[in-house]
Amino acid sequence: MLEPLVEVPTRTLVHALLRRDGTVAADELYEVAGLLAMSDQQVRLSIKRLVAAGEFEVVGRGRRAVLRAAADLRRALGAEVRFVGFAYRQDRGLEPWDGRWHLVAFAVPEAERQSRDALRREILYLGGAPVQGGLYVSANAWEPLIDEAVRRLGGSATVTTATTRDLAVAGERDPRRLAARLWPVAEIAQRWTRLAVVAGARLAHLDAHPDLGRGERLRFAIEVATLFDEAAQPDPLLPPELLPDPWPGAEGRALAARCWARLATQDDGQHRIFTHYDGAIPDLGAG
Repeated sequence: MLEPLVEVPTRTLVHALLRRDGTVAADELYEVAGLLAMSDQQVRLSIKRLVAAGEFEVVGRGRRAVLRAAADLRRALGAEVRFVGFAYRQDRGLEPWDGRWHLVAFAVPEAERQSRDALRREILYLGGAPVQGGLYVSANAWEPLIDEAVRRLGGSATVTTATTRDLAVAGERDPRRLAARLWPVAEIAQRWTRLAVVAGARLAHLDAHPDLGRGERLRFAIEVATLFDEAAQPDPLLPPELLPDPWPGAEGRALAARCWARLATQDDGQHRIFTHYDGAIPDLGAG
């Protein structure tokens, strides 16, 4: 069995088959799951969980059904596509840091705790790091995203934004040391390193076995996607100027793109996956 092993969640498979219109065909989902040695029962349970979580609704029955992504999921996936595209632009030196730190502070009454908690989760999702109670910082210009989140989440949140070139936290002013203090840079690096190892191993296997079967090619693509997602979710996409050099995120993303592009060129058009990332990841749509 090919090492290292990667456990592929059924949820990742569902998202991989999401078409540009926000739907997943159940017959294709069951077929691809079978190619990946997943049982019909696994698929049915995954669909039930996704529906219960409010991510999808199901129209129709059995293999003729269609899964329709909920508005919140489509919004989240759209944001992820933009973040992924931003990361690849950073890797190509197209998003240099201007030296500014971007701050947001908010205060929400205790009576509106739900809105307060939702706003906090959104700020953390956007890569913000807590500085002290109610104050968060990002190295990227996130003001339009913060404004959109406040409008969407509602409530009577009082939000203040500011930028500065002179940020000091507990006396530390050096930008790179500040980044390592505010964000779990070492942990994020380990996740990208694991992606690089797996994507490199899969590329080597593809070189040695050019006639690899469809099921294995699909598994490779989704294994790499699983680790990509695990690394990207906690990554605030700090500018390269604030990260160790070399940064394993750039290598991991480059190897993932090469792996996906190789698999796309070997595909005959059937089971085209990750179409919602076309344009964000270099050469992904080459096939």
